[in-house]
Amino acid sequence: MPERRQENIWKLEDAKARFSEVVRRARNEGPQHVTVRGKDSVVVISSEELERLSRPAPKTSLIDFMEGLGLEDLNLDRGADRGRDVEL
Repeated sequence: MPERRQENIWKLEDAKARFSEVVRRARNEGPQHVTVRGKDSVVVISSEELERLSRPAPKTSLIDFMEGLGLEDLNLDRGADRGRDVEL
């Protein structure tokens, strides 16, 4: 997670008064965090960043997924099942 610097955090009233600067910084410097009553509320990001974040992950086949888990050393052998004794 990127570090939040103090210059990337805006009080709502400041963000409204200097919206052009908030937008410029979002495009040039990265996400701009806006707070309401001292609590995180929204983040302003560039449309390019939104596009990047919204891009669906490439699809992989189930076989490729399973092979990518790195389970080659997993021991799946089990002993013979002889059932259990049950009193009737």
